Amino acid sequence: KGTPQLALMYGRRRVGKTHLLTHTWPTSTRLFYFTAAETTAGQNRAALLESIQRFTGETLDPSAFGAWRNIFRQLLEMEGSHPLVVVLDEFQYFGDGTEQGLRDVASQLNAEWEAQRPARALVFVLCGSAIRLIEALNTGGSPLYGRFEWVCQLEPFDYWHAAQMVPYQSLRARAATYAVFGGTPRYLASIDTTESLVANIARLSLSKQGTVRQLVETALLQEQGLRDHATYNAILRAIGAGRTELNAIKQGAAIGDGDFTATRNKIDRLIALGYVRRERNFGAKNTQAFRYRLADPAQAFHMAFVTRYQAMLEQYDPSDVFEQHIASVFDAYLGRQFEVIAQQAYHRLQQQRALPMAREWGRWEGRDRDRTSVEIDIVTRLADGRMMTGGVKWSEHPAAGTWHRHHIECLERLAQSGQRWAHDALQPDAPILWVAAGGFEPGFEAVVRERHNEVMLLSLHDLYD
Repeated sequence: KGTPQLALMYGRRRVGKTHLLTHTWPTSTRLFYFTAAETTAGQNRAALLESIQRFTGETLDPSAFGAWRNIFRQLLEMEGSHPLVVVLDEFQYFGDGTEQGLRDVASQLNAEWEAQRPARALVFVLCGSAIRLIEALNTGGSPLYGRFEWVCQLEPFDYWHAAQMVPYQSLRARAATYAVFGGTPRYLASIDTTESLVANIARLSLSKQGTVRQLVETALLQEQGLRDHATYNAILRAIGAGRTELNAIKQGAAIGDGDFTATRNKIDRLIALGYVRRERNFGAKNTQAFRYRLADPAQAFHMAFVTRYQAMLEQYDPSDVFEQHIASVFDAYLGRQFEVIAQQAYHRLQQQRALPMAREWGRWEGRDRDRTSVEIDIVTRLADGRMMTGGVKWSEHPAAGTWHRHHIECLERLAQSGQRWAHDALQPDAPILWVAAGGFEPGFEAVVRERHNEVMLLSLHDLYD
């Protein structure tokens, strides 16, 4: 814009922040990039001053830069006619990794940022992986609040972008790749598409020397500010083993007999870091307990299979362990992850296909008034107030009309059990969404249109179109 712009980026480790911030600028732009280390603020200040000297060729007197404010002034006043980008990565370490320390550093930066200077083409980026600390720089009360022109929490790739990085010819292999490795670029970069997906899983995720397995196992150790890593890992293991409610997680993690506050706080930290997500049944009251799921597919696969067969993986060939113990239940695992892909796909395709806007996306699982189990994969309140329901099917075989008829029966039972949303979902103007990896049998749409006017059918080809 020709004037100084302050930007903020944060996100989990290995999601590609450094790659993005060192590759996104035009070639005519001068880039000063510095990564702080997990050491004292004084050592980081001295290292930053040395980097500035190498970048500018100037000789600077260290005694004149005993305060952060003087360092920031030097960065903001760097000479040069070309546009300048300054990136300070792992910014939290400038403040000794503490909230108060970082606030003090931010205050000194703000003082220099507000000083009157001639206009110049400058982008000044603060970046870090300590999500809670870096995010707080843009909250009320922070010295830099309101100063940022651009703020971004960089997330892992969704299913579609992951497939752009690992473009298996088979669409089922693309979906399965995301279900196993997730969207973390560092994990995806390890995959060799000249090998089969199973060969990659065995080599990268199951083998004790596997690159992805080692990264997943040490992921929490790399997170800034986490303590008691054993307990956090135990929580992830408990959730990965199917314990989805707070009490069950606490028991599964063998945390102890104390109150639930400490366990809930740890789960909330894992949610903030992107490892865990929480959900309630659609339409549930705020008093109803949350269910917790693993949000990162790579963690979900690790907790479902690597931790379960760890002893075998120490002794036997990972490919044999997969074939003899994992292959038979692998599709069931992929089916659960395919629901996540279906939600991502709907939002990706919404504008492209003029699909109805979703206001609240959810699902429902439980029992009707006769205590019969019911599960609805898609329960969504649309922006126009209508209900959209449907299902997600991973099977290779085309979906049959009986699938939809069963869905209608479930909605009728739930409506009779007092679920108001189910009554709304049975109305003729309530859209139906089916996502089937194997496509649909001839006549499937006609079966749906017997009761519903608006039908959306998505196959794998539609998801990767």
